Amino acid sequence: MTFKAEYIWIDGTEPTAKLRSKTKIMAGSPAGVEELPLWGFDGSSTNQAEGHASDRVLKPVFSCQDPIRGGENILVLCEVFDIDGTPHASNTRALLRPVAERFAAQEAIFGIEQEYTFFDGARPLGFPVNGFPAAQGGYYCGVGADEIFGREIVEKHLDHCLAAGLSISGINAEVMPGQWEFQVGPVGPLEVSDQLWIARWLLYRTAEDFDVSATLDPKPVKGDWNGAGAHTNFSTRAMREGDRSWDAIITACEALGEGSKPMDHVKNYGAGIDDRLTGLHETAPWDQYKYGVSDRGASVRIPWQVEVDKKGYIEDRRPNANVDPYVVTRLIVDTCCAGLEKAGQA
Repeated sequence: MTFKAEYIWIDGTEPTAKLRSKTKIMAGSPAGVEELPLWGFDGSSTNQAEGHASDRVLKPVFSCQDPIRGGENILVLCEVFDIDGTPHASNTRALLRPVAERFAAQEAIFGIEQEYTFFDGARPLGFPVNGFPAAQGGYYCGVGADEIFGREIVEKHLDHCLAAGLSISGINAEVMPGQWEFQVGPVGPLEVSDQLWIARWLLYRTAEDFDVSATLDPKPVKGDWNGAGAHTNFSTRAMREGDRSWDAIITACEALGEGSKPMDHVKNYGAGIDDRLTGLHETAPWDQYKYGVSDRGASVRIPWQVEVDKKGYIEDRRPNANVDPYVVTRLIVDTCCAGLEKAGQA
C-alpha cells in the first residue's frame, strides 16, 4: 500500500517568499510527523542556493490530511535546512521556536485574519474588462451575483481547510470586489503560523482548479480601494484571566509602541506596507503608532467588548496580507511578553 505526501516549504524569494511543493510516494500508512523522512530539493531553483552547491534539506514539522487528494494522502509542511543540519537563512520558523519556548508559560495565543484577492488574469475577479466596478461599500459581507465574486472557490477552500483539520474560525467577503478573508486560530504562535501557511497553500491550489489566482498583494488595486491585511489578534493568559487583565492589555499595547518597536515591527510586517498603511481605508499611517478602543484607524485596536469585559485580546492591524506569520508572531510575543514580564504582569 502506498500514499502520497505533498512536501510543502517556504522558498527564499525576496521581498515576499513563495510556497513550493512536491510529491513523495511512500509505502505503508502515514506516520507521525516526527517519523516522516527528510527530503532534498534543488535550492538553486527556489532562491535558496547557488547552482554549484544546490542541495537543501526539507525537515517535516507539521502534517495533516490532504483534502484534495483524499484517502490516506497527507500534506507535510517542512522547514528548510542546509546540508550541515543548520537552519537555512530563509527559515523564519527556526527563529520563532526559541522565542515561543522562552515565553511558553504566558500561554500566548493568536488569531490571524488572512485577507486575499482573486485575480482573473490581470484584473481582480469581478472587475469589468474595461473600467472599474461600482465604488466599494456593498461588497463587504455582501450577497448576490452583482456584489460577490468567487464564492464557489471560497466555500471549497473552507471545506478543504476543515477536512484538513485546520483551526479555521470563519470566512467573509471583504471591502473590494473579489477580495475575501479567512481566519485561523485562536492557537499558539507556532500552530497558527504552520496552519496559516498550509491554508495559504490550499487557497492557491483550490483556486488553481477554477483557473483563478489568489494574491496576498497588500494593495492589489491602486486608488480608492481597500488594501489587504493580515490583522493579528493576540492575548496571553494574563490578558484573558484575572483581576488585572485590563492592566495587562494596556501594558501590551504600550509595549508595542515603546521606543523603536513600532518601526522594528512595521518594517517586518510585509513588503509594500507603506502602500497600504496610508491613514486611509481603515489604517493608521505606517510611520505612526497609536492604539484605541474600537478604532479601526489605529495601529492596534482593543475590541469594544474587551473594554466592557476588562479582559480579552488586542488586534494589531498593521501586518500586510503578505506577512510571514512566523515573523509577526515572533515579534509580538517577544515585545508583548517581555513587556508583561518586565511589568510583573506575566
